[in-house]
This record gives sequence, structure tokens and C-alpha cells, in this order.
Amino acid sequence: MNERGDLSEATTFDVLVVGGGIAGAASAAALSAGGASVALVDRADFGSGTSQESSNLIWGGLKYLENGEVGLVARLCAARNRLLDAFPTGVRETRFVAAVDRTASGFTRSALALLAGGWAYWLLGRGRTKAPRWLRPPRLAKRAPMLASGRFKGALEYSDAVLADHDARFVFSFVREAARRGAVVRNYLEVTGARRDGESWSVDAVDRDGGPPRTIRARVLVNAAGPFVDTLNAAVGVSTRTRLLFSKGIHLIVDRIAPDDRVLAFFDERDRPFFVIPLGGRSAIGTTDTSVESPATTVTADDRRFLLDHVNARLDLAAPLTEEDVIAERCGVRALAVRGTPEPGASWLALSRKHVIEVDRERAHLSIFGGKLTDCLHVGEEVVDAVRSLGVAVRSPGRWFGEPPAARRREFDEAAAGVVPAALAARLWRRYGEDSFGMVRAIEADPALAEPIVPGAEVRRCEVDHVARHEWVRTLDDFLRRRTRLALVTRREDLLADEETMRALAESLFGEDADRRYEEWRNGARSE
Repeated sequence: MNERGDLSEATTFDVLVVGGGIAGAASAAALSAGGASVALVDRADFGSGTSQESSNLIWGGLKYLENGEVGLVARLCAARNRLLDAFPTGVRETRFVAAVDRTASGFTRSALALLAGGWAYWLLGRGRTKAPRWLRPPRLAKRAPMLASGRFKGALEYSDAVLADHDARFVFSFVREAARRGAVVRNYLEVTGARRDGESWSVDAVDRDGGPPRTIRARVLVNAAGPFVDTLNAAVGVSTRTRLLFSKGIHLIVDRIAPDDRVLAFFDERDRPFFVIPLGGRSAIGTTDTSVESPATTVTADDRRFLLDHVNARLDLAAPLTEEDVIAERCGVRALAVRGTPEPGASWLALSRKHVIEVDRERAHLSIFGGKLTDCLHVGEEVVDAVRSLGVAVRSPGRWFGEPPAARRREFDEAAAGVVPAALAARLWRRYGEDSFGMVRAIEADPALAEPIVPGAEVRRCEVDHVARHEWVRTLDDFLRRRTRLALVTRREDLLADEETMRALAESLFGEDADRRYEEWRNGARSE
């Protein structure tokens, strides 16, 4: 892995990618695998914007069929299938139970229409997953006994996929792959301006944690700033035909609702879908879909009330969920690519979720608008094609993503046998791939490294050491929220109460800078 690399003005990269969310991370990985020299920078941490606020779903979007976006659904299903094949432990086929209210009507809430849509969805996915089926009320009661009795006339059970860990960790796998292929990667490096000088870009940047300004030179500039694409384009003087609109989505994390790994799907009165999604020992309830003017959004009391009221009405729980049951919250925006102005009265859900890559050939500049976790492979490969069309000698990237081959996994299982429990070995492999060999060797030398860093937590001491040395963490939130999901499944007040452990964690991650980093986190400083 390229731990440092040269970002001096003396080096001219083939491509500078600005933005370390899923679009930028996938682009950097694909370009690096194709032989291009690449720098990847982000003004905050990798995956710290929209990419850390998703539903953790890798899916084709059954609901998009209602808008007639058959091509988009087929494309997303193909992307989902590729990810299922490439990440056999990290992306998991999962059964969804989409329950239909007895009083409902409409495409996605009519039993016949939903079942027909489910079969069309399965066929568009080339039969890669288990076939759909209709669950009548008696069978539905057995499959999902937590559903409110008598409310539903049945449910469509079908398959899609979910991330075994979480979205920010998935994004980081592409950052890690880019670095292994030679890319220079930097988080907390903010672009402040850029100009086209002859055959290359000169991009001004500043480290948000201190240090002198610097200039990065590159032949091609890729704007992958997610919801801030328009803002960055304005800063570097690039005009585009495409612009962004924003839709806010939130999730509430609560104690596990369903005992199994099925995803529960419902539709509200406006026909918007929302889910109860497994997240380790927790459940994530979401998402909402509301128009907002800015990417800077927060969870409101109305947001919480909407999700809690709707899920309580549809589940038969021992006690209704309240705000006191919320362990953590997620809030982000979907960046929707549009040209022109949507027609008055048009449904917000009817806006396409397709990404758009706009190329300024004269200035060798790419802008990536919108996009989804599921479609990241297409984004990366389209960026490779676009960069090649601009004169950069980049070849087809070949196998540029995914877990190591099955033979390597068998070698790891043999090395881990008798050293760590099988469940821990599987988790280390899923999250760290080739790096998990070193962790097993470290645990063999010091068994204490297999202990949880917090009682009951899934994260082990060996992971802290590895992340500190190899994963570019600059804040405690980088570790707690993105490299791991501790902050998603543990109440913040519980982490704050365990000051000794948190200070020890900061010491392991940051050494002499531990006190400052701990105080930043304790005082609620945000790095996103």
C-alpha cells in the first residue's frame, strides 16, 4: 500500500480525483488498475459524506420500475450481480419482505402488480438471486411474526443484497485498492482553486489539519465531490449543463427488531418505501425522501416522528419505539442529476437516480453527478473510458475490485485455524482481505490482540493497530464511524462514559496527538 507518495508540484499525475466518496474511490481504483498515475484527495475523510449515510443496500431498485426505468433497473441488477460475485463475504444476498397494506392501492401496493413487478425484477436480474414468491397472510405471520396482525393482505418476498459491514467500509475498500495499485491518497486535503496551465491542471489545496498550502498538477481533473460537485465546479471555473437537486434521507438505529436477517419493506401513504434493515445486533429504520435545498442537513423532530410513527403502526412490538430507543442516527442527501427544471407537480420520487458523467474535452475535466453505491463499478469503468478519450494512456483495468481469490481465502482459513475462532476469522477476512494474514500472525504472538476493544464490541485490538498504521485515520470519528461501525451501534453517551477506553483508543491511533484528538471527539467536533 502506498502509505505516503509524492504530492509535490514536481509530479504531474495523469489524473487527480477530487472526492473520496464511492464515485471518486471507484474511479481512482479503476484508473490505477488501468496503469494511470492517480492522486485521490478529499476535504474530509474518505466516505464521510453521502456515502456513509446510505441504507447499506446493494440493489436494483424494484420501486424504479413504477417510473418505467426498466433500463436503469436492469443496469443496477447487473451491477448488483457483479458485486455479489466479486465480494462473496462482503455483499450478501438477502430476502426482502415487502408488506402490502389491506387498504392500499397503486402499483407498488397492489398485490397483483407488486408480484408481477417482483417477477419482472427477477428476470431483469437474470435469475441471479432466489426467485420471488407471494406470502399470504398465514405464511407472512410465520415468516415475520413481528408484523401487526391483520394489517397486511400479504407480502412479496424477493431477494436483493446488503453490505455485510457498512457503506463507509465498502467505500474504503476501493480507496485501499487504489493505493495498492500506486495511487497517492489523502484525506483532509481541501481543494481551494484550480487553473488550466497549458496541458495540465494546477490545483491548489490546503491540509485542513495544518501545514503549508500545496499545488497538485494533473493532466485530467475529475470532480467526484458528490453533493458538492456544483460547488467545486464553480470554484475551478467549470460550467456544466447538468446540475444537482437534493433529497434528504435519514435512518434511525435501534435494538434489533427482527431475529433473522430479512429486510422488512413498507410503503407510506405517499407510496414511498422505507425499510427495517439488519445492522449487526441493531436494526436501521429508514429512509425518508424529502426535497432540501442544501447538502447541509440534520435529522429533525418531524423526521424521527415520521419513521417511528410509521414503523410502530406496522409492527407488533412489546412496546412502541420512542426517541429513547434511538441508539444513533444517519442523515444525508441523495444528489440527483438533472438538466433543466422538473415540471411543476412532478413526483420527487420520479426523478431519475441515474448518474451522469459530463466531460469538458477542451479543459480535460470530468464531473460525476449523482450515482449509487450499487452502480460504482459502472462509474469507475465509464471514467476510465472518458479519461482514455482525453488522450491518457489507460488500459482496460481488468479485475480491479473484489475480494482476493477463493484459493487465497482457503490459505487464510488454514492459517487462522486454531488461532482465532472461525467467526472472527471470517470477519477479519471480510473487512481486511490480504491484510488479515498479518493480524492472525499478530494474534498468534499475542492472544490479547483478539480481545474486543470495548466489552461486547465486534472490533478487536489487532484492528486498532492495523487501522492506525495503514488506514489514514485522522480523527476518532474516522475510526468509530467509518473504518468500523462502533458509532452506529453504540450510544455516544456510552462511549463517552468509558473515558479510559476511549483515551486508550486515541493513544493507540494517534500517539502524541491523542489528547487533542480525544478532546475534539468528546466536544463533538465533526469531521464529515
